[in-house]
Amino acid sequence: MEMFILMVVVFVIGYAAIALEHPIKIDKAASALILGMVLWVILVIARVDILSLLNDAGEYLSQSWRHYVHGEHIDNPTAKDMLGFITHHDIMHHLAEISTILFFLLGAMTIVETVDQHQGFKLITDKIKTTNKVKLLWILSVLTFFMSAALDNLTTTIVLVALLRKLIDDQKTRWFFASMVVLAANAGGAWSPIGDVTTIMLWIGGQVTAGNIITMVILPSIVTMVVPLLILTFSMKGYITRPVLNDDENKEFTTAKERKTILIMGVLGLLFVPVFKTVTHLPPYMGMLLSLGIIWLTTEIMHRNKSVEDRRKLTVIGVLRKVDVATIFFFMGILSAVAALQSAGHLTLLAGWLNDNVGNIYVINLIIGVLSAIVDNVPLVAGAMGMYEIAAVGATGYEAFFVQDGIFWEFLAYCAGTGGSILIIGSAAGVAAMGMEKIDFIWYLKRISLLALVGYLAGAAAYYLQIMLIH
Repeated sequence: MEMFILMVVVFVIGYAAIALEHPIKIDKAASALILGMVLWVILVIARVDILSLLNDAGEYLSQSWRHYVHGEHIDNPTAKDMLGFITHHDIMHHLAEISTILFFLLGAMTIVETVDQHQGFKLITDKIKTTNKVKLLWILSVLTFFMSAALDNLTTTIVLVALLRKLIDDQKTRWFFASMVVLAANAGGAWSPIGDVTTIMLWIGGQVTAGNIITMVILPSIVTMVVPLLILTFSMKGYITRPVLNDDENKEFTTAKERKTILIMGVLGLLFVPVFKTVTHLPPYMGMLLSLGIIWLTTEIMHRNKSVEDRRKLTVIGVLRKVDVATIFFFMGILSAVAALQSAGHLTLLAGWLNDNVGNIYVINLIIGVLSAIVDNVPLVAGAMGMYEIAAVGATGYEAFFVQDGIFWEFLAYCAGTGGSILIIGSAAGVAAMGMEKIDFIWYLKRISLLALVGYLAGAAAYYLQIMLIH
């Protein structure tokens, strides 16, 4: 039990190191990698103590270990069985899930960086003339909200943060706008079956259907985005300063035709990903890498007759040198850490405690949403999906909440999707923005967290009122 508790202590210390990145002057990627790896080391060393823990029903606390034991028909598991489970089964299972996110992120970042290197975003930023902060905030938030539903919140955030670099010179102002982009991206992703990893999970798992999630969650999602924007409309003043381009950035390496071609290919390549997933049922990262491969081939052919220097700048090989690999490592560390807590049974214990001590499905989901700002929302939703079975059609009483398209699943999609905005590392979109713009955790906590929380609760209230009116 001591080692089980030690894992929580280590997680809190590692989390604090990530949050205090700027004061302690240690990059969050280093803290996240150490945190993730140390938790797995503790789990493998103390595997007998941790995996032998039982819940109130006399079953193993770790859900994944329980399924493994039943699946392999192991009656009296030994330390060797536990070692095999961790090293050959569970780590590989989590690595597969984490890798799909990392390769998706790497592909999306490379496509966006390629468009940027070809000055493709100039075609969009030249159309946005306003320098009024409030007007720009509304334009970018609405654009993000609907783009996020069509692409997904992670890809949309990467695209919009790249755009912001061309629109806003001052770093803190850019941080503020990037943070509001994260809020809008998470709100836009929650009501679309392909807008967020958690809604994709619920859609594929059969807990929700595409048409229903759109009709039932779009209004609360709009409220979540609009309420913080209305607050800022009355409190925010002033104008932004456009960045002054240096000679290198002013110099046009590409023709207007090349810029337009790569921009259109980049946008179509990103839009192709959800279509690819729907048609082939293969993971989204494969669609993203296919899009990247086609754009890579195009840039190689497009620039093959140019000078070596221009080719190095404009082909994907040159662009890859500019991609922020530290963000990839940060993702790897934080997702590995949460995966270790999931394997050890911490998240199952938390889910069970919520069920026994709270009971009210609205409150349970609200708490899951707030927790998803601290712990990644993917394992939390996975835990909820594992905890509650989909009830049969026609179920009555408490069970009726858990039928397909039931209130529990709809509200879970909303809460898990938007609750992550409360902290910068609570969502994939937030982590990507944090990595790209080096946003300070404490700065976000002071300036954005309360706005995000107000929006989150307002959207939840809108969902509750909507249900009351329907029923």
